[in-house]
Amino acid sequence: MSPREGGDLGRSGANLPETPARAGDRLRSDFPGLVTADGQPWHYLDTAASAQKPQAVIDAMTRALGRDYATVHRGVYGRSAQMTLGYEAARKRVADFIGARSENEVVFVRGATEAINLVAASWGMTQLGEGDRIVLSTLEHHSNIVPWQMVAERTGAHIDVCPLTDDGRIDLGALEALLTPRTKLVSLAHVSNVLGSVLDARAAADLAHSVGAKILLDGCQAAPRMKLDMAALDCDFYAFSGHKIYGPTGIGVLWAREAILDAMPPWQGGGAMIDRVTFEKTTYAPPPQRFEAGTPMITEAIALHAAIDYVDALGPDALFAHESALAKQLRDELRAMNSVTLFGPEESAGIVSFALEGVHPHDLGTILDEENVAIRAGHHCAQPLMDHLGVPATARASFGLYSDESDIAALLRGIERTQRIFG
Repeated sequence: MSPREGGDLGRSGANLPETPARAGDRLRSDFPGLVTADGQPWHYLDTAASAQKPQAVIDAMTRALGRDYATVHRGVYGRSAQMTLGYEAARKRVADFIGARSENEVVFVRGATEAINLVAASWGMTQLGEGDRIVLSTLEHHSNIVPWQMVAERTGAHIDVCPLTDDGRIDLGALEALLTPRTKLVSLAHVSNVLGSVLDARAAADLAHSVGAKILLDGCQAAPRMKLDMAALDCDFYAFSGHKIYGPTGIGVLWAREAILDAMPPWQGGGAMIDRVTFEKTTYAPPPQRFEAGTPMITEAIALHAAIDYVDALGPDALFAHESALAKQLRDELRAMNSVTLFGPEESAGIVSFALEGVHPHDLGTILDEENVAIRAGHHCAQPLMDHLGVPATARASFGLYSDESDIAALLRGIERTQRIFG
């Protein structure tokens, strides 16, 4: 079996569970990172920041770095040809996973941050001008704010901010009211990294397109938790990171409509993205190679393929149901505790943000760490949202496909201990 057909990568799902709700120990055993140095369970509730890696991904990365390693696209020897097939098979796997029409719509980047910066630098700097408008929302991650501020400063475009509903969702009624014929781009999080609120992405796309604007979706929190279909979403750009979908760091995905990519100039120059170079003129390769200057993230792409195999074998719909159920259970438990403030909607995609009265989130996180519980504490790269919530930071518990009720129980014990310490 060739790498294009899957090769070793296709075996990563051979012993996967039928559902993510199977016995926790059996699923957790696929993830060597979920054990402390002294062999105790580690209750990892920071998956929204970066997911733990299953052994199948680690094995795929190890093989790619060792036994199978060679550069891609340039070598005429056999191993280079095989690695090239594996690298491009990873692109095809991503395209299939997200419902892209063609693998030519899939650009490999270092992460979602680079994907958004690519769109900002290539599309934004050429398509936006004085008086044009960009719409963001109050809950955006900094990586979906700062690049557009840079574009606005350099082009004279203006940023409009869509407010949230009372329960922390992007207000589509307010979005509709913000849109004008001068709106050229709407850029929104598909799922909030702080609140877990889920955008009605198709409705947002329809609104953007009604005034001729393009729409970009930040899919970092959606890709690991939801079934994706670019045609059904009808967006123009979609970005997500490999490390949040149980793959390695250093690789991400930008999807864009093929016609849009065709019209976009390159944003970095170098090897691999060219057609012909002379000192008088350079012509560029077609997308996606046009946007992948230099030696690509070869081993990371192979490992991302394995991660997608793993997630897909479990079933994105099952993952969403599993993590949402855990989030609801945690919200119910926290609501019953004294001095806990919850943020975000009752129904969230596996993410729960909260505050403990009289305790800074960093202090809570430190005490929980002593209990082998890992949460996120801080502004979560969403300072405008913190300003909106009226807090400097929140504690955030985020679930993954390996999470179970034992993680909730450990978190609650740690919170109770913290309350006694600060009581």
